Amino acid sequence: MTTPPTSIDELCVNTIRTLAMDTVQQAGSGHPGTPMGAAAMAYALWTRSLRHNPANPAWPDRDRFVLSPGHASTLLYSLLHLTGYDLPLAELKRFRQWGSKTPGHPEVGLTPGVELTTGPLGAGFAMGIGMAVAERFLAEHFNRPGNTIIDHRVYGIVSDGDLMEGVAAEAASLAGTLRLGKLCYLYDDNDITIEGSTDIAFTEQVGQRFQAYGWHVQRVDGNDVEAVANAIDRSSAEEDKPSLIIARTVIAFGSPAKAGTPEAHGAPLGEDEVRETKRALGWPEEPSFHVPDEALAEFRKALDRGRDWEQEWDAKFAQYEVEYPEEARLWRTVIAGELPEGWDIALPNFSSEGGAMATRVASGKVLNGLIKGLPTLVGGSADLAPSTNTYMKGYGDLGFDEWCGHNMHFGVREHAMGNIVNGMALHGGVIPYAATFFVFSDYMRPTLRLAALQEAHVIFIFTHDSIGLGEDGPTHQPIEHLASLRAIPGLTVFRPADANETAACWRLALERSGPSALVLSRQGLPVMDDVERVRTGVARGGYVVAGDDSGAPDLLLLATGSEVALAIEARALLLERGLKANVVSMPSWEVFEEQPQAYRDEVIPPSLAARIAIEAASPLGWRAYVGDRGDIVSIDHFGASAPAQVLAEQFGFTPEAVAERAHALLTP
Repeated sequence: MTTPPTSIDELCVNTIRTLAMDTVQQAGSGHPGTPMGAAAMAYALWTRSLRHNPANPAWPDRDRFVLSPGHASTLLYSLLHLTGYDLPLAELKRFRQWGSKTPGHPEVGLTPGVELTTGPLGAGFAMGIGMAVAERFLAEHFNRPGNTIIDHRVYGIVSDGDLMEGVAAEAASLAGTLRLGKLCYLYDDNDITIEGSTDIAFTEQVGQRFQAYGWHVQRVDGNDVEAVANAIDRSSAEEDKPSLIIARTVIAFGSPAKAGTPEAHGAPLGEDEVRETKRALGWPEEPSFHVPDEALAEFRKALDRGRDWEQEWDAKFAQYEVEYPEEARLWRTVIAGELPEGWDIALPNFSSEGGAMATRVASGKVLNGLIKGLPTLVGGSADLAPSTNTYMKGYGDLGFDEWCGHNMHFGVREHAMGNIVNGMALHGGVIPYAATFFVFSDYMRPTLRLAALQEAHVIFIFTHDSIGLGEDGPTHQPIEHLASLRAIPGLTVFRPADANETAACWRLALERSGPSALVLSRQGLPVMDDVERVRTGVARGGYVVAGDDSGAPDLLLLATGSEVALAIEARALLLERGLKANVVSMPSWEVFEEQPQAYRDEVIPPSLAARIAIEAASPLGWRAYVGDRGDIVSIDHFGASAPAQVLAEQFGFTPEAVAERAHALLTP
């Protein structure tokens, strides 16, 4: 095409293409090809179907948009600017620069209108499914006959790379099982990856695969605005199936030399090719970042539509508030991310009179108490609810025709599970949790990292936390996992020592922003009866759980989880030898590090060099607490298949072995 655009649609689509092209070119890096190729279908979605209000990106009943191939961020930034979000053109000119609102990949909380952080392929695909789950759950819990306050859809653009990733397959399978009819993804089928044609590695029949998952599948020309808009309309009529629209596109559409080639994927087109592309599109070569007045006026109609939609919703909610004041009050609370009044009314306390209790069992009791005060608590496990103790009895299963239920069944899909609960949290209104064995957090590390990066309020529950698992052996015994999770910035890791610490850790995880991981034991642990001391200590991340005031201790025994009880037993043996030891429980390093230095010095006196850390895991990180002269009782190898007590004896996790290590530390 060498003549100017002949229709307003064509003008608008080419505005997106040239903005994306200029943005990447000015930055000197980025991905221009996908935004140029997907511009037409994105325009169709954003101007014909997407219900949103650029003046209020937080309007609760807005449709959600997911750009799963986050490398195509200039497509989203162009749409946000053009439709009237608080993203000035100057920010597009600062793409990928320090302090801009246009980072290389979209980041939620930074750029108005960005719903989630994407970049790792497949993650956005799965998080969007979590958003659709949250919408359906909340609609069932809050809508009333004649009073529908939650009724929105989740749309997204996904790429070849997204569909190659295994997490997308896991999530798509579950979405089909759940029959998420308000989910619609546009698949940018451009046949190109970084290394060349998709034929070198991806020849499957995507449509047939998704039909087998239970999705409604359509095929359209991705450059035909009307065809795409009509396909989206048809997807809306499919109430019991998620939709995939396979849109045939050309990467870097309009570029004479680079259209349809991998060279357009991850690098600027180059000044000469930008100029030639603009000529081919009938576009002025100068100035860069040209936005025709007619195109901007067309895009900015979104402001009027959005205002009208939100005003209509406000009127409906006002009526809802009159007829259902309690429900309306709860809605305002949960959508603001706050805990309802009296949320902890049924949080249990535990007594040693009941005998030893595994912290996974205590967590299950806490969870079943919390649901009584947290009506939007929802989650489940990767087919391990009986073992992780994460089923809320009497509160129904979520899915199929029981969307009022609170228990999700994710199947054996840890990676998808993590992303889905992230999406649920980012949608807002719910408090999601996800559970599996601790060793399988390996499958979830990318999702844990994304949860932390997005500050998503998710509770991750990991049970069977050590060699105490026993006979299942090294494949199921986590060793390096605590160190791995503690290395993630923004993730609060809790490893409680008993049932009351477990309850206190749950409390703190719910009260904090961002994600938390509860790491729980399979084996029974003694219960500490001083509930208030435990609660106060856990709230500070670490505290002296056993000691006396008869003078300064000779040494410190620092431990977490099941090893706290071990440390207390070792302390008794040391007392028989005339040595005084304080036992410090450190259920959360992250919380402890947030405390004032004076408090930390009180718990771990700097003048006391004799310190031993005890944890049935990798020693990584403990040196910061024990110092150069301290000792660490830990595991720097994989476990073995044997009864737990045998493993404890073989690996030095007995009171006698710890006492010997402590005595040696004090012996010149």
